[in-house]
Order: sequence, then structure tokens, then C-alpha cells
Amino acid sequence: MQTPPSVPEEFTPDTEAARRLIERAMGEGRAWLTEPEAKALLGAYGVSAVATRIAQTPSDAAAIAAEIGAPVALKILSRDITHKSDLGGVALGLLGPGAVGDAASAMLERIRAARPEARIEGFSVQPMVHRPGAYELIAGMIDDVQFGPVILFGQGGTAVEIIADQALGLPPLNMRLAAEIITRTRIYKQLKGFRGVEPVDLDALALTLIRISQMVIEHPEIAELDVNPLLADAEGVVALDARIKLAEPRREGADRLAIRPYPKGLEEEVALPGGQRLLLRPIRPEDEPALQAIFAHLTPEQVRMRFFVSLKTLSHAMAARITQVDYDREMGLVLSAPGVPGRAEIYGVAQVCADPDNERAEYAILVRGDMTGRGLGTLLMRHMIAYCRGREIGEVYGDVLCENLTMRRLCKTLGFAETPLADDPGIVRVTLKP
Repeated sequence: MQTPPSVPEEFTPDTEAARRLIERAMGEGRAWLTEPEAKALLGAYGVSAVATRIAQTPSDAAAIAAEIGAPVALKILSRDITHKSDLGGVALGLLGPGAVGDAASAMLERIRAARPEARIEGFSVQPMVHRPGAYELIAGMIDDVQFGPVILFGQGGTAVEIIADQALGLPPLNMRLAAEIITRTRIYKQLKGFRGVEPVDLDALALTLIRISQMVIEHPEIAELDVNPLLADAEGVVALDARIKLAEPRREGADRLAIRPYPKGLEEEVALPGGQRLLLRPIRPEDEPALQAIFAHLTPEQVRMRFFVSLKTLSHAMAARITQVDYDREMGLVLSAPGVPGRAEIYGVAQVCADPDNERAEYAILVRGDMTGRGLGTLLMRHMIAYCRGREIGEVYGDVLCENLTMRRLCKTLGFAETPLADDPGIVRVTLKP
């Protein structure tokens, strides 16, 4: 029932690049992405990761280190080795090509002795990130048999299992849900700052969890994900290492998720007769302030026509009931100005709520007072009916005040049948089989 703040920044993931990367790996029969591939996948969703270069041989690694010209981290590159540090496959703070070449040769010998069957593809070389005071965190995902994808966050580093400071949450996430996961860890008290130590950029950290959540939702082949360490401080967040496991999903689409995600496929740009372009999209919890603003533009008569009673304000509880919907059973379609939900103006909303068996669904519609007469109601109703048809809902119905001639004419135009209510002569019920 709490209204989440809007996302601090708008981002558009490169879903096609992510899809190509996953399909290529699965086409090769690989269960694990390489570290550079995992970082590229995170990068497609706006998660910052330290630049990583690939070396085939120790001499190649030395040459890359010379080009970087700063201390580097060297890691073994093998699709058969996921926990590199357990086998001595990680060397940090190497300075100069000589040190890197020697470390790579020793690492190669050590790995071949410990895991002779492992396919060695070379080394990854990346500059050391020098951020004194930054915290090593972990962000990831596991695929639970009952709940599907579960987002994980906590204190990271090599001792992550021993420290066991982790919290879980179900995707999809918004800013409030992501922040709530962060607050359930012990390290959160340190992340807030203390004794002159600057706090971590908690918005950037929450946004990273949201982006990981979205990536997991949109790519069901991701079976396991670890970003560890995820380095965080007042300057932001950067992924130093990442592991991603792929597998054929046990269930398809939204069926694999405990909570039906935001149906982005319903987003559509529409043009009004005057040429104004609006975004038609599902409602989001962040839209509550914009919904409150719609109410402020309504006359008392318009309020009574919509809510059947006189209201001076739209309470938080009522607004939350409209904006915080279960997309599996309900839908709210809004016409808004382009922009980030929570900041963009809303001009109209159409709601529909179905019974558990999808047999009947009740609708309601609200258009901002100064936008009436421009076709918004008709546009919203047509899209709402199309949505119900797509969900195979048997009947759409609504109760309309007899004196609400505008809504009755609109329903007649759209093919609704009208029946007076026996127990309330002031109301008619309109019904449609979409």
C-alpha cells in the first residue's frame, strides 16, 4: 500500500543484443556464460561493469597489461570453471607485463594440474578498480522450484557463504521493493554511512537490482546469476565479476514468475485528433501522484458520475487500489504524456477487474476534466475491450448512473447492452461479450 518513488532515471535495455548473446551460448550447448559475456549481458541492461579484455596466452596477457599501464586483475577463462578463486584462478594487483606474464604461466600450470579436464580458453585481464572505502556486495538470482526467479542481495566478497548476510525478494522490483530488500541486510547500517564515512549511492544500488530483475524477467533462460563483488560507494555501483548460468526454462513466460510482471507489450504510442501524441500503457504503482492530479481536475459532478458519491479528495487507499494492481487478474490502462512513470502527467485511465475464472470482468473509466470531448474515453474503452478479448474474458460489465448520458452513449456506440438494475432504479448495467 506504499507508493513507490519513480525510478531515478529512465533506461531502455538492449534486449536484442542480450537475446543474441544468450542464443549463441545455448546454441553452442554451453550452460555458463564466460565472464566477458556475463558482463556484456549486464551491460545490455545498464549495469556498469569493469572493462574486461581477453588474452589467449600468457604473453598476450602481458601485452594487454602493458597497454593498460596500471595494476590489473588476471583471471582464468574457462567455461568449465565457475569458482575461479577456489583453484587459484584469480590474481589481483599485478603491476607490469612481466608480473602478469609470470602470474598467467603459473596460473595455467596450477589449473591444469588441479582440473586437467577443464577447457582453458585463455585469460581475462581488467584494470584494478581503486575505490577506497567501497563495499563488496553481491546481487544475483536463483530459480526456485516453487517461486520461480528470486532476487538475492547482500554482503559479497570471497567469504560470502561464511558471512551469510543476504536478503531475498521476488521480481518484478520497483524502487521501494528494491530498497526494502537492501534494508533487510546487516550491512545496510554501514551502507547508510557512519562516523564521517559517506553513504553509498542507495538509489544506484536499488536501480541495479531493478535492472537485474528486468533482465531475469525478459530472459527466462537465465537460471542462475551472481554479481560478486558488486562494488558500491558514494560514486555509484560497478560489477567486478559476474557468473550467469543458462538452462531451458521449466515454465514459459509469466507462468514462471510468482508475481505477474509489468506487461510492457501493451505499451503503444497513440495520436489524438489534434496531433498530440500520448503513451497508452498499463498503470504502475508510481502513477499514484499523477492519478491524484487527475482527481484535482474533476468537477464535483464528474466525481459523482465516476464514484457515485461526492468526494473532496482521492484518498491514498483509494488511489493505491487503482494503481497497485495484480496484472494477472486486473488491468489499468492509462493515457499519459511520454516520460518516466511517476513524473509524467496522466490524462485518463480505464480499469478492468476479472473474476478468478475469467468469466466476467467489471470495468471503470476516468478522464481528466479538461481533456473530455477529445476522444480519450473512446480510445481507452476500445483498448480495454481488446485487452479483455485477448484474455478470453467472457463478459465485460459496468454500472452507470442513469443520468450519465455521455457514458451511456459511448457504451451504446461500442455495442454494450443496457439493463436497468431492479434494486436501484437510478443505475443501469451495461454488458458486452468481447
